[in-house]
Parts: sequence; structure tokens; C-alpha cells
Amino acid sequence: MPSFDWKQFSSSRTNIDRRRRITSNNKRQGSCNQTYIYLPTVINTMSMNDKTDIVSSCANCGKGEEESGNLKKCGACKMVKYCSTNCQQAHRPQHKKECRKRAAELHDEKLFKQPPPAEDCPICFVRLPTLDTGWRYKSCCGKVICSGCYHAPVYDNQGNEVDKHKCPFCRTPTPYTDEEINERTRKRVEANDAYAIYDLGCDYRDGESGLRQDHTKALELLHRAAKLGYTNASVCIGYAYDNGRGVEFDSKKSTYYYELAAMRGNVIARHNLGNNEAREGNIDRALKHYMISARDGYADSLETIQRLYSNGFATKDDYTKALISYQEYLGEIKSPQRDEAAAFTEDYRYY
Repeated sequence: MPSFDWKQFSSSRTNIDRRRRITSNNKRQGSCNQTYIYLPTVINTMSMNDKTDIVSSCANCGKGEEESGNLKKCGACKMVKYCSTNCQQAHRPQHKKECRKRAAELHDEKLFKQPPPAEDCPICFVRLPTLDTGWRYKSCCGKVICSGCYHAPVYDNQGNEVDKHKCPFCRTPTPYTDEEINERTRKRVEANDAYAIYDLGCDYRDGESGLRQDHTKALELLHRAAKLGYTNASVCIGYAYDNGRGVEFDSKKSTYYYELAAMRGNVIARHNLGNNEAREGNIDRALKHYMISARDGYADSLETIQRLYSNGFATKDDYTKALISYQEYLGEIKSPQRDEAAAFTEDYRYY
């Protein structure tokens, strides 16, 4: 196999779109903008073919459940048990190497698992696209609506077309002033809406929407949104630690949040994890990341797999599987209404 030259593939770079707050026909976009996120390498280990059963006695002193009363598993590898903290510390020198190996395997099992698909549009009940121009967030009701439904005419209960400047889901009029937009955001934050919390955090981080820049408050809100499952919030936290923005540089924390976003379905974080592995020469691991993000509709990952195949770093079978999985994704998101919206403007393109 030829030696790997990352320069051949570096043209496939990705921007992290930090948010899109769309509450009217005007679109506000900000970003954790960068052309490439560098993610430290995840520990590369060989898989363990033979999994041993969890022992029912202390790995250090040999006491069983009946003698010790309560055995606790090793928190990292889950392979052995201990009757006390003292026994765990005493056994650490013998157990450390195998523990790290197994813990890395467990981590990879979670990291390389295909995330669940995105939810459906609440109006047309077709899977929401991954591409951010394919959906809109409505601060009036907190719903994420596909671009097709957002573009389509809005009708009342009698079938009459109503004002275009109303929410397609809840029929609330679209706000136009910053005061109205901020008030809606505040109400959604009080309702524990992850997107609204993230949006407010970005405003504090960037000093926008009339708010004074406050990195501490921003990070607090981003953490809150991340705990509620909003993956872009995890990406922004990782970016902050990766670049020392409002916090001290911490590569371990940045890696944690990037991987958390990828495991929850963020295709940009996933693709860039693949880029990082490719830069380190870990092509097998890079391919795993690209395959996952291609299945979730990220075209850049499919193109990267194609280039890897063309240059001898991936097999024909790898590219074929990626292409089939990407086509399956398209079959899940396509609709005539979305095609019509995408034909109307590039801002509604959904793949």
C-alpha cells in the first residue's frame, strides 16, 4: 500500500456552523467558525477477542461476595471487582495495563456505534435532513421544521391560505424586532429548550443581541444545552477548550466534547474525527468515522472515502458500502415538497 499523504485529502475541510436562529425571513448565522478542528488522537488498541466474565471475588485479596459484603467493579474496564478502595489501589500496578486496554476497547465500542437517526419533521413526518439549510428552528413553538414545510404555503383549518409570515406549525406571527426575538428566546430558555439555551449562550459568548460578552455565562449555558442533548453545544464547548476561548486550553476536555457530539449524531464532529485519524495515519479508524457520517448524510465523508479508494487507501467494498448507505439516507429524507423548496433557493438545499 502506498504511503499516506494527507495533502491529497486536506481540501475536504469542514466549517462548524455554530447556529442558525431563524425566527423570520431574515437569517442570523454565527459560528464556532474554523476550517478545521484538530482533535487529539484517540488511543488505538487491538480488539479483545476473548471477553472474560466479571469475577465474583475481589481481584486483590480474593474475598467473595459473602465475605466482603459488597464488591464493586473497576470503573474503567468493568472486568474485575474489589472489596475496598485499598484493595483496588494495591492491585493497580498489576491491573493497570489490561485495564487501560479494555477501557479503550469499551470507549471505541461506544465511539464507533452508528447514532440513532434524526427525528422527523413534525409537519410532514419525514426524517429531518442533516444539512443545516434543510431545516429551520422556530422560537415561537420550539419546533424544528424541514425546509420544505417552511417554504410551503400555510393554510388555516378551512383550507384557506394564510399570511406567509406565520409559523407553519403553530401559526404564530413571525417577529421582526430584536426585542421580540429576545423575548421569545427567553421564554424558550425558561421552558428548558436546548436550542434556545444554546442560542443564548452564543449571544453571551459573542456579545450579540444587545448582551454584554460574558464567557463564563456563555459556557454555563452551553453546558446546560449539551446536557439536554444539543450536539452543536458540545462542539462549541470542545472548540472553546481546543482554542482557549474563555477557558484554559485543555486538549482532553476538547476531545471529550467533540467525541460526545459525534456519538450523539453530529456529522461535522464525526467527519473531523476522521480527518484527525487520517492525519495520524490511522486509516482504518478514519474510515470508520467517515462511514458513520456518510450514513447520516454527510456528503464530504462520502467524497473523502471515494478519494481514499482512488488512491489505494480504501477498498472498492468500502466505497460501495458508503455509497449504498448514503443513498439509503437520501431515500429517508427526500420529498417532492423539499425538492420544490431547494429549487426555489439554495438556502433550502437539503442534501
